[in-house]
Amino acid sequence: MQNMSASVAVYRNIYTEDRFKQAFGSEESAHGSLRLREKLAGRFRCSRRACLHLLRERVPIFNWLLRYKLKKWILGDAVAGLTVGILHIPQGMAFALLTSVAPIFGLYTSFFPVVLYMIFGTGRHVSTGTFAVVSLMTGSVVEQLVPTPLEMNSSSSEATDFEAQRIGVASAVALLSGITMLCMFGLQLGFLSTYLSEPIVKAFTSAAAFHVAISQLQSMLGLRLPRHTGAFSLFKTLASVMENLPHTNVAELLISLVCLAVLVPVKEINVRYRQRLRTPIPVEILTVIVATGVAYASSLDSTYSIEIVGHIPAGFPRPQMPALHTFPDIAGDTVAITFVGYAVSVSLAMIYADKHGYSIHPNQELLAHGISNTVSSFFTCFPSSATLATTNILESAGGYTQLSGLFTSLVVLIVLLLIGPLFYFLPKAVLACINVTSLRQMFLQFQDLPDLWRISKIDFIVWVVTWLSVVVLNVDLGLAIGVVFSMMTVICRTQRYIFNSLCENIMQCSRFSCQILYYMKNHCILTYNGPIYYGNRSFFREEMSRLLGLTPEKIRSWEKARKAVEKRERDVAVNTVVRLLKSISELTQQYMYFNLIYVVFSSTVV
Repeated sequence: MQNMSASVAVYRNIYTEDRFKQAFGSEESAHGSLRLREKLAGRFRCSRRACLHLLRERVPIFNWLLRYKLKKWILGDAVAGLTVGILHIPQGMAFALLTSVAPIFGLYTSFFPVVLYMIFGTGRHVSTGTFAVVSLMTGSVVEQLVPTPLEMNSSSSEATDFEAQRIGVASAVALLSGITMLCMFGLQLGFLSTYLSEPIVKAFTSAAAFHVAISQLQSMLGLRLPRHTGAFSLFKTLASVMENLPHTNVAELLISLVCLAVLVPVKEINVRYRQRLRTPIPVEILTVIVATGVAYASSLDSTYSIEIVGHIPAGFPRPQMPALHTFPDIAGDTVAITFVGYAVSVSLAMIYADKHGYSIHPNQELLAHGISNTVSSFFTCFPSSATLATTNILESAGGYTQLSGLFTSLVVLIVLLLIGPLFYFLPKAVLACINVTSLRQMFLQFQDLPDLWRISKIDFIVWVVTWLSVVVLNVDLGLAIGVVFSMMTVICRTQRYIFNSLCENIMQCSRFSCQILYYMKNHCILTYNGPIYYGNRSFFREEMSRLLGLTPEKIRSWEKARKAVEKRERDVAVNTVVRLLKSISELTQQYMYFNLIYVVFSSTVV
């Protein structure tokens, strides 16, 4: 028998996972319908345990209240809640001016959303209520639909109807915003908040702070001017104020200067010495009390014609329907208000959750704020959200859980039932000063720009573009431009990921790496740190060809050479198989021949 060395080439089809499943089937496809039925049955199975789990998941107060450490947490929650409640009173009335409604509605918005978020929210250190940016955006909608008449008697029935129309529109915005959030919760769209990145949110709130400050100039100067809305509203307001400077009410200007001289230094002390102070100095409520007393004793409203808050009714508001007929007119603005309020709320909740080592659930936050806005709208409230200043104070004052909201709402409730009418003579200039000084934290966000430039120049550009768009154009339009620009940078970044070739790097490294290259001398390792999709496939192909030195002509010549090699290998394999079969046939014949000789030989011997 002749020894032969032969090589056999085996050719198989190349399968992707999908093609393999189509050709041979899979366990998933065989049991897919069964698994779907099991999942649906498990999803909708009703049991006591499932109901309790759902209740604790959707109404978190039943979850954290059972584990509440009374002796350890109650004092911190009480002190923090009372401190925030005292701050809610002047800020609620002040932010009502931004919303272009009466101050009493700001107190309502500082009560109902706080109670509802305490029940449904997951942020332990989040303080909800009136927020300057959301109030400003809502006020723009109110001014567009119910503009301020040039001449109106504040004590007539016409003024009452005017205020009712305005709060009807503001409540409609709150209702539609709440419904939008509930729909987003049903669709589990909590992840959408990620599209409002941190640079966008910070730039937006910082730029909106300028709108808030400029809009309060007329109240601080005692000017009775119509409120400008739409594009370039900030510059229109500035031009209007500058044009009417000769008509400044000197008494209101002096009140504003005195209030600023008190508020700014004391608030700076609260910030610098917050580690030493058990609770911040409640300078806002003290300023409100003193200013009300001085205005009452001096009859400033009648003597110097200053604008005061006026009648604040005591007691709870009666439930009433918002202005539902305005839904088509407010839909577009409400979407922007909803996203801003939700993004700010979730961002604050996540910041303090990371700081204190617990987690929040974005979809549950949608439910919490959706219920807060929906229910509150029937009690003449305007849109609410988490607030920067009160949330910071709540955490620094030692709050532990959502129970602090109970003490906050109790303070506001006492004011609503008993103390509210005493603020009749409060000058509106004081509330305007409180609005301006509450923006300190937003203005200081400019300090983050140098660090942002070092970390990511693209995020820095997003910050600047968003800020300029909001300041120059308007709050809602500027936000839309910022989001679109940010998405464009994301698309550009996915299209232009860095493409590296490791072949040159391997030659420059250690001897071991060079040995690896020696064994892989016909291979090259490429890294592309990003997804490959239709938007970047051309760039991927061009960059890969450049790094490997490939051209279409080289590729075609290599394809021809590869096919020629494959053909030769197939021919060799076929010839090898033929020779192998021939050898087997010859061995078989030889075996039969020797077997025949053996039989004949055996017969002869016998």
